[in-house]
Amino acid sequence: MVHVVADENESIDSLLKRFNKRVQQEGILSEYKRREHYEKPSVKRKKKEAAKRRKSAKGS
Repeated sequence: MVHVVADENESIDSLLKRFNKRVQQEGILSEYKRREHYEKPSVKRKKKEAAKRRKSAKGS
């Protein structure tokens, strides 16, 4: 869980900006999206292999 403590005289906008940055750094949203729907192991494996192929093709 992300905790952000407000500094003295800090605006809500800057506090929200810091919170969003911390959430992004910890990868909370990407983890949520990944777990949003169940994925069969075979589908996971196919996605992993496709990503591997894309990465190797990109490096060439």
